[in-house]
Amino acid sequence: MPSAKAANRPARPRLSLAVQFAVGNKTLPTRAELRRWAVAALQRDIQATLRIVGEAEGRALNRDFRGKDYATNVLTFVYGEDPETSTLTGDIVLCAPVVAREAREQKKSLPAHYAHLIVHGFLHLQGYDHEVDRDATVMEALESFIIQSLGYPDPYR
Repeated sequence: MPSAKAANRPARPRLSLAVQFAVGNKTLPTRAELRRWAVAALQRDIQATLRIVGEAEGRALNRDFRGKDYATNVLTFVYGEDPETSTLTGDIVLCAPVVAREAREQKKSLPAHYAHLIVHGFLHLQGYDHEVDRDATVMEALESFIIQSLGYPDPYR
């Protein structure tokens, strides 16, 4: 029987995660790393697919869904909430060549940059945005907190 303390603790959000590697590369994070980073950003139950793609697919998705004809680091697609379970559903796509290039340019470790973009994508999935300054400040502060709690440097410093 659970203790009274455990019974009063709110349940941790649950993650159902499918991982797809559309590119092969020895420098890509493991499924366990991807899951650990995603779980760190959870504030509610989520069912998501995380897909790591190459430049051509990343560019096509960004062009088709955002009207921007270039590959970007991360795209988040929110599909909604399951009415029976309140589980949020969506897809997050990372473009491996863009992530690697940014990590080099920003002098960040590749795992730290992947962790940041996974957290960023999962926060978008949960409704966070950075289109206006006030929202960007909130989202960036939360990202910094989560990334540092994972043992990586603040991505905004």
